[in-house]
Amino acid sequence: MRVTSAVRSAKRGPLLQVVKSAAATIGAWMIAGWLIPGPLPVFAAIAALLVVLPSVNQSFTKAIERSIGVIVGVVIATGLSLLLGAQSWVVLLAIVVAMVTAWAFKATPGMGNQVAISAMLVLALGADSPQYAVDRILETLIGVVIGIIVNALIVPPVHTGPARRDLGLLGVEIAASLDRLAAALPVERSPQQLQEIMLEARLLRPMQVAAEASVTAAEESLTLNPRRSTRGEVTEMRALLRRLSPIVTQVIGMTRAYFDHYDETLPDEPTVHAIAEQLHRAAHDARLAVQVADVAPEPETLTSAIPALTAPLRITPPASGHWILIGSLMEDLRRIREELIEE
Repeated sequence: MRVTSAVRSAKRGPLLQVVKSAAATIGAWMIAGWLIPGPLPVFAAIAALLVVLPSVNQSFTKAIERSIGVIVGVVIATGLSLLLGAQSWVVLLAIVVAMVTAWAFKATPGMGNQVAISAMLVLALGADSPQYAVDRILETLIGVVIGIIVNALIVPPVHTGPARRDLGLLGVEIAASLDRLAAALPVERSPQQLQEIMLEARLLRPMQVAAEASVTAAEESLTLNPRRSTRGEVTEMRALLRRLSPIVTQVIGMTRAYFDHYDETLPDEPTVHAIAEQLHRAAHDARLAVQVADVAPEPETLTSAIPALTAPLRITPPASGHWILIGSLMEDLRRIREELIEE
């Protein structure tokens, strides 16, 4: 692993996030310094810096974690300082006590670290009275409040773009996988070609995971966000993802069944040609679904707005030994139709 990968991300974060963090930190420093005279308002600046996160909901959660962590850490540090005096080893004791306390109450890792850091900073900066502890808690509260306000007022981020992109790519790839399987069924295929079809179908799973993560991030970015005008759009994307996710499972299952049960006589089975036609129709309707939801990338060719899937295909028992494969394909095709055709 390259050393740079441990300290650099794949892409830069938005410059706006840097501006918001800087504005919140400066504002918290100035206001806390004005309201609470005394030592430099380090706690306020740190709280504001940590609270400005990609979404307002994340900021609110971090604010609660930060506030409780500081309060507990300050109380521990002040109590030990009053009890044992201002000794250097008391700082180490306070850190250990803070970590054990966080562990005992099953605190999150972030809160546990916050308790220990707050206890260490209070003692290192001079916890010589209960009033000092109260001032540091007030500083922290000022910092988190300013961080939330700045994050909410300066163009709160709404992450619908990545969700729309990933969902559109998933729908297009589902259609492509259905078309590949439909093209493969009526003709003979080499072992290498069968492997390629199987590998391409398996790529649907990570794309589904990416789409799920993007839609969840979009939903989270709207929580506690004043800009809620896109709530309906995200709701539609979640509904589309619920329709497409089962189809991913069906497409992978169909491809796996074809891979496992393929033989050279399969193209001679008349029913296979009918199933291939229905798979092409299903691919059309998958593309149509993402275009109707306005999440599809620019199509190479225009997709008809009329659904192509017919009524469930009715067949007689296969005359050959392919009844296991054909039965499996028919059942998966039925399930795909139920997801694509809105009654």
